[in-house]
Amino acid sequence: MSNFLFELTVPDIQERVKKCDVIVIPMGSCEKHGPHCPVGVDSTTTYTIATGGANKANVLYTPLIPYGYSPHHMGKANEGSGTITLSGVTYRNLIYDIARSLIYHGFNKLVFVSIHGSNTLVIEEVLRRIRYETGAFVCWYKPCCERNLELFKNILEGDVAETPGWHSGEEETSHALAYNESLVIMERAHPDTAHAPRWMTDKFSKIDGSRTVEFEGMDNIIVPMEHHEYCDTATIGNPLKASKEKGEKLFQIQSGHLASFLEEVKRMKIVVPYEKREWPERSWR
Repeated sequence: MSNFLFELTVPDIQERVKKCDVIVIPMGSCEKHGPHCPVGVDSTTTYTIATGGANKANVLYTPLIPYGYSPHHMGKANEGSGTITLSGVTYRNLIYDIARSLIYHGFNKLVFVSIHGSNTLVIEEVLRRIRYETGAFVCWYKPCCERNLELFKNILEGDVAETPGWHSGEEETSHALAYNESLVIMERAHPDTAHAPRWMTDKFSKIDGSRTVEFEGMDNIIVPMEHHEYCDTATIGNPLKASKEKGEKLFQIQSGHLASFLEEVKRMKIVVPYEKREWPERSWR
């Protein structure tokens, strides 16, 4: 039987939630990804990993939410970057409503999955609210990428200086090729690096897509920046080292890690009290 919520009937869902009270919610993004990758690569990558992990662990999963928190990827007005962003308030409300709906139906453990790093910047308050109000297990699972590449040391070739796990670089382009190579225009791909915004002084530097800048050897200063201010092409890394084969291996490792995590979540003894499952608001906001 399918693990995809969309493909199940009500009796099927009722039976499944009695056997397993864990559910995966994939959260994507629609944003510019250099001149060679489609704007939906964060969504397709997240969905592939989330569904792969859920299927390996025999856990239900919801439809993908294709939009995320990406204001810094909007680019300049009239530029046509294709980015669609939700505000932080809208995004938190979306997460809250999804979570409370699933908890209402009997799920005790909710695992949101997203590879888009900026989605994690606005979620702390809403995840805590869900836990405090209901007692449910709720978490945000971010597949390995960016600075956390330990699982891929035998796959990715780029060294740390080439930031292989960053935006439209070796890892992400490999993901896109593995998902659908016909959507990737490798003739347009070329390496690029991050730099401190040019409106800063020459005392500042920046090596990747994190929300920080470096100053006197310290990477501890968070600055609101637009992506085009610190990366001219929306590519950080070397996409020329990407391949479909690498992407397929990455997907297997990443979905396998998620599956292992889900198996442990299954073992947690967490039950939301009946009175805390009630839908908190039955009228429109």
